Amino acid sequence: MTHEYRSHNCGELEAKNVGDQVRLSGWVHRIRDHGGLLFIDLRDHHGLIQCVVEPDESEFSKAENIHAEWVVRINGPVVARSDETINKDLPTGHIEVRIEQLEVLSKSEELPLPIFGEPDYPEDTRLKYRFLDLRRETIHGNIVKRSKIISSMRNRMVEQGFMEYQTPILTASSPEGARDFLVPSRVHPGKFYALPQAPQQFKQLIMMAGFDRYFQIAPCFRDEDARADRSPGEFYQLDIEMSFVTQEDVFEAVEPMLLGLFEEFGGKQVAKDFPKIPFDEAFRKYGTDKPDLRNPLIMADVSEHFRGGGFGIFAGILDKDEKNAIWAIPAPSGGSRAFCDRMNGWAQKEEKQPGLAYIFFKEGKGSGPVAKNIGEERTMALRDQLGLKDGDAVFFAAGDPKDFAEFAGRARVRVGEKLELTDKDKFAFCWIVDFPMFEWDEENKKIDFSHNPFSMPQGGLDVLTNAKSDEELLDIKAYQYDIVCNGIELSSGAIRNHLPEIMYKAFDIAGYGKEVLEDKFGGMLRALQYGAPPHGGIAPGVDRIVMLLCDEPNIREVTMFPMNQQAEDLLMGAPDNVGPEQLRELHIRLNLPKTKGEGA
Repeated sequence: MTHEYRSHNCGELEAKNVGDQVRLSGWVHRIRDHGGLLFIDLRDHHGLIQCVVEPDESEFSKAENIHAEWVVRINGPVVARSDETINKDLPTGHIEVRIEQLEVLSKSEELPLPIFGEPDYPEDTRLKYRFLDLRRETIHGNIVKRSKIISSMRNRMVEQGFMEYQTPILTASSPEGARDFLVPSRVHPGKFYALPQAPQQFKQLIMMAGFDRYFQIAPCFRDEDARADRSPGEFYQLDIEMSFVTQEDVFEAVEPMLLGLFEEFGGKQVAKDFPKIPFDEAFRKYGTDKPDLRNPLIMADVSEHFRGGGFGIFAGILDKDEKNAIWAIPAPSGGSRAFCDRMNGWAQKEEKQPGLAYIFFKEGKGSGPVAKNIGEERTMALRDQLGLKDGDAVFFAAGDPKDFAEFAGRARVRVGEKLELTDKDKFAFCWIVDFPMFEWDEENKKIDFSHNPFSMPQGGLDVLTNAKSDEELLDIKAYQYDIVCNGIELSSGAIRNHLPEIMYKAFDIAGYGKEVLEDKFGGMLRALQYGAPPHGGIAPGVDRIVMLLCDEPNIREVTMFPMNQQAEDLLMGAPDNVGPEQLRELHIRLNLPKTKGEGA
């Protein structure tokens, strides 16, 4: 044993090492006193091993005085455990180390949160003491798995002929997307850099510079509020761009990478098909552009069964506006009044809806107020359309689909979960395609981009110039697509617009004049004017992929040093105040909002 701290790590010793003299270093995970014998579970990055010292050993008194999370070094022989003390749940559970020498390398103060047992603790405590939180087995394993997943991503991309290039972190602010994080320039007073929301323009410029297949594990910065599947401030994505490709070429590059990644790390069945669902169809069938295909339920338009019928509320809704419709959410095995009433209560209390009308089927007929009002013939026709039977139920959403589709989608999700129809033991992917190029901005009463302003419209320049009305513009589809897994959007992507005349026209439609385009996207425009290849790409979110593969509900559990919900780094104390000298150097004067009590 020549190394000062260890001959082995705590996770690698096994039965074949019995008789070896070893040196181990690590953290004291737990101390147990069993009738005079003192057991110390020693932990390092690699694993955990049991060490033992008897009362008549010279190091016993020293071992009695150590505490959890002290860092110690232990020398001694590896011995086999007796049959009745073997721990089959521990890789090192067949052996233990007899402590002949014990040295304290550093002590720990009283812990603000426990490591052993991993009980729930307040978020603020966990984040302030993140270095302790990361010692806990589950999150430590998540971070290690994250590293392995990213390494596998890189290998899979390189195997497909992609090369990794780095793009700038300090760049220019752009008008599209989320709010930028700004960085003041010291040498250019009054001017600011922006941290990139994504390497969008740079990766397109890489294609225009003649590189063919680019990827990067790219840091991105957006001044957005936190969500369970989105960190505030910063995140990472697998940024991809390809030259001379169609939409299908992008799909063919991404699908095997994701499939292999989820098969390698997911521990669940992975559906091998990636169905392509048009955006409009996704909303009709699932009420969302992020459908969870583990849930087999598909919604249907059942308006004709209610038109002019006996259920006056629905008939009146249909008569009021030709855009209105009645959608059905089937509920196989949900055919009881108790379940239907619970769903109705959920809609009223949690969703703030007037209610959730329903029919349930038993003894060959439909039951409930809706069935009573529309009559047996229409009820049975509706049942046949949906393929339902005795013991099943159906719920209804009514009105303008653009207003109720998302609520109906959430009802579909809830039915699938409560009736245990959603297969939790698999991963199911799909592509959402044919996104609208534009959307109506109700706040500003104008047309704006709905997705990515650099996308190629389906139909090119002709479809933009030939549109005669806002309605026709809103009908234009783009070569834009999302990849979704288990109801979580992993990425957006597009075939890019590589022709300057289309870019000018598209931005003009969205209300951005030529001068704005040239000012904010001058580099891109110049590049397009010197021979740009057709190109496209995508950028799957690394954090969301890892979250799914670790089966965690929150991105915080797979991020090394996350911020809290208020975008604060409690460990390092960011954001923080800076002194007047730094502000003067940056030519900045603060204009802070008045606090309560300071007057108007």
